[in-house]
Amino acid sequence: MRKMFAVAVMALMIVPGCGQDVSDTGRVGGRDDGRLFPVPAIEYAPEHYVCYRTETPIVIDGRMDDPMWQRAAETELFVDIEGSLRPKPRFETRAKMLWDSTYFYIAADMQEPHVWGALTERDAVIYHDNDFEVFIDPDGDTHEYYELEVNALNTQWDLFLVKPYRDGAPAINAWDIQGLRTAVYVDGTVNNPTDIDSGWSIEIAIPWSVLKECAHRDTPPREGDQWRVNFSRVEWRAEAVDGKYVKLVDSATGKNLPEDNWVWSPQGLIAMHYPEMWGIVQFSENLAGTPAVAFSAYPDEEARWAMRRLYYAEREFREKYGGFSTTVSILGLDGIELEGWQWPPIIKVTESLFEARLDGTDSKKVLIITGDGRIRTESRE
Repeated sequence: MRKMFAVAVMALMIVPGCGQDVSDTGRVGGRDDGRLFPVPAIEYAPEHYVCYRTETPIVIDGRMDDPMWQRAAETELFVDIEGSLRPKPRFETRAKMLWDSTYFYIAADMQEPHVWGALTERDAVIYHDNDFEVFIDPDGDTHEYYELEVNALNTQWDLFLVKPYRDGAPAINAWDIQGLRTAVYVDGTVNNPTDIDSGWSIEIAIPWSVLKECAHRDTPPREGDQWRVNFSRVEWRAEAVDGKYVKLVDSATGKNLPEDNWVWSPQGLIAMHYPEMWGIVQFSENLAGTPAVAFSAYPDEEARWAMRRLYYAEREFREKYGGFSTTVSILGLDGIELEGWQWPPIIKVTESLFEARLDGTDSKKVLIITGDGRIRTESRE
């Protein structure tokens, strides 16, 4: 695995804007709250979903008419990427998930009166069209995660992120999901401004054989395993010009109007590459349609979020003062109470790095976050 990864990094191709949080139109970052390092402006409350097994392989044709899809629950309606800070999306979007021994299945249904697409080359920057996007971080450490984007023409862009852009990336654009299967169904006609469409749907099958490469955990997942996952839909405002769809332009700037970003689990800022804000998918070996399994709290979730807040504070502190702090009171994080953990953490710093260690009260585990944002739990048993 490490040899494969090293070769991939050597062969990576960085594309300007590749997989970035926004397009080149200007809807960037979060709200102007005076911070130098952007942080989510909503409460930490990720969406969650129990993903059940399918007894028969899903036919990937984009139609979502397999009987097992009818048994799978829908996600909540997608919201703006900033969550409650922005109005509700103009069009509805919902997703579903299933799994079997070979694939992680994802499907989405998107209301859309004007279905269009222009990009046909694989690994083009697909969010320049309206698209549907998938983000998967199997072990929840915010590093080594997967991104897939597909437009209404079923053009794919898949890439691998070594770490988020805020932490230096890189994004490996030359990486492909071997065995990936996607299909799109359009309820209407593509690229025809003379009619009104109902929308489009997509089905995706991602092989576990690929997801296991950097999962650092079992695939397919075991009963109760939880992965961090999110979905995004990019929607541009467009009009018909000479029989074609053209993006609307801001007359003051001459640039395209900013796109809408609608997501399953809100980020609290205009940035998909904050994996700690993604939803939580819990896998069950029960068949879809059988008695429901209760969702369990994400392991050490409260402590992980406290350490993430420390990471945000350290990044902000460094932007202001050029270095990191070893004292949580200076960072404004004293007084935090965590059941089962000994707050405050022990922080070690160098000129360019920091590491914070939070010990469990039972001395059996420790939670660590580093200056590049990676978080992990280690056992002392």
